[in-house]
Amino acid sequence: MKRRAFIKDTVVWSLLPAIKPLAGMARQSSNMKIKIDHIASDFERQPLVRPFGFKGGYLTELWQTVALMQTAASGPKLGLATQSVLYGDPDVFSAHSESAGNALMYALSEKALQLARETPFETPADLLSAILPEVRKYAVSLTGRSNVNLNFIYNALVSVDNAAWLVYASENKCPDFDTMIPALYRKPLSMHNPRIAVMYQIPYGMPMTDLVKAAGEGYFVFKIKTGMPGNQEQMLQSDIERLTLIHQTLKNLRTPQTKDGRLVYTLDANGRYQKKESLLRYLDHARKIGAFDQIRLIEEPFWESNNETVEDVGVIIGADESVHTEADAIKRIQQGYKALVLKGIAKTLSVSFKIAKVAHENNVACICADLTVNPLLLDWHKNLAGRLQPFPGIGMPMIETNGDMNYRNWELMKTFHPVQNASWQQVKQGVFELNDDFYKRSGGIFMGTDHYERMFKRS
Repeated sequence: MKRRAFIKDTVVWSLLPAIKPLAGMARQSSNMKIKIDHIASDFERQPLVRPFGFKGGYLTELWQTVALMQTAASGPKLGLATQSVLYGDPDVFSAHSESAGNALMYALSEKALQLARETPFETPADLLSAILPEVRKYAVSLTGRSNVNLNFIYNALVSVDNAAWLVYASENKCPDFDTMIPALYRKPLSMHNPRIAVMYQIPYGMPMTDLVKAAGEGYFVFKIKTGMPGNQEQMLQSDIERLTLIHQTLKNLRTPQTKDGRLVYTLDANGRYQKKESLLRYLDHARKIGAFDQIRLIEEPFWESNNETVEDVGVIIGADESVHTEADAIKRIQQGYKALVLKGIAKTLSVSFKIAKVAHENNVACICADLTVNPLLLDWHKNLAGRLQPFPGIGMPMIETNGDMNYRNWELMKTFHPVQNASWQQVKQGVFELNDDFYKRSGGIFMGTDHYERMFKRS
């Protein structure tokens, strides 16, 4: 594990109090402005077990970035993020070496952090809205692309947004995730589900033996990455062949978690299909091999510019990359999309709160999809997923997590979490069981974490 600090000596740690768990009662509302006094940032590189393929490309490592914020009252708060340039903007990813693309995103995070120090705010959502135009201008300058994807920018903002939420919770004396949620967004996030179904990801090239092992361990929702490399016709043919292989491997396996005993498939093309016609051809093949009835959800099948309706597809279609704002969410809902993908760990928690509100108001389902995040960020995301309405036909919310299968150092990374070996951190028969302890401790996200704190301390 190799780490370099781009930003040094921003905070004099001898002046900062130790990070402690939050305590106290939350104020119902506050018009006070929060002013950030000190900032710092750093990152570490985490290698993957094998090249991780999606969106027609491959990752070999993921940078874990950390933003520090401190007010006069709060003490230092650390916001984590996992960078995924390939998810954020495949064009930026393909135009640079993998490390150079990550360096660009990290530089954008640092710019956002500097802007946050200059921008007093009431809530982190207000902060994000205030700095976003300037961050966007800087992203264009950094990448040389006037059309840089907003998801690249959001991904760069995650560490800053998470740090801001921890500062907000401290300033407003919020003891847990529930009280940290502003009143405007509490209704769509009012559940305390006892279970969340885990979406087991099948990336390009995963051996079929891994799938059989996963099913044997109790996983019952399998998320298939489609949109394989090549032009549209090559992609479709490869996707069809891959589905055939996967279904042949899994079709006879059974689970007690579904009414008919069959495993559940979800598909994620990450916006690789240009036209609905190609998707319909893929689904026709799924019918021919007997896989269609097991498909419960298709995430972001089309290019972002595709505005075809999806009412006639016959499967719930979810919007992910193409939803940047509430207006985008409403547009997709009007086009027949029946699910919205929340990515608090990729598009910021602030944006996810807003999208969850739109989904709730329009009776549309939500899921939480992964960005191959680290163990502590996974519990940030479980706080979001555990409060959603159950997904149709599943009986519980769904969350994707694939860090354990992709990080070479996953077991070591688990030790960076402030909570060790809690029952709610273990996948059991394909689900996370979220008990009262999880909700009481909010998954440990308000607790100090020695590993990431040490990144900012002088030797």
